[in-house]
Amino acid sequence: MFAVVKIAGQQFKVQQGQNLYVPHISGKAGDAVEFSDVLLADKDGALLVGSDAKLTVKAEIVKEVQGDKVIAFKMKRRKGFRKKHGHRTLYTQIKVTDIA
Repeated sequence: MFAVVKIAGQQFKVQQGQNLYVPHISGKAGDAVEFSDVLLADKDGALLVGSDAKLTVKAEIVKEVQGDKVIAFKMKRRKGFRKKHGHRTLYTQIKVTDIA
């Protein structure tokens, strides 16, 4: 059984027992989270789409991690103009416990 669920504006295909990294979700390690915005689900070989897929995906927060450093560098030649900005995006690792 799998489901396509919308988490923080992005779509993820999830299965029970799967670990995945999603954009930052508030909470700490060990907290249970529930996603009710299921777009598509496969239940015993039958596809449930849209409003027919009235399932919820239950998951547990494993840990919070930072992504790779992204650097934005701007420069105008012969003008002495240079700007350097960088950031690391926060992600949350979750483990899907149940699709019901």
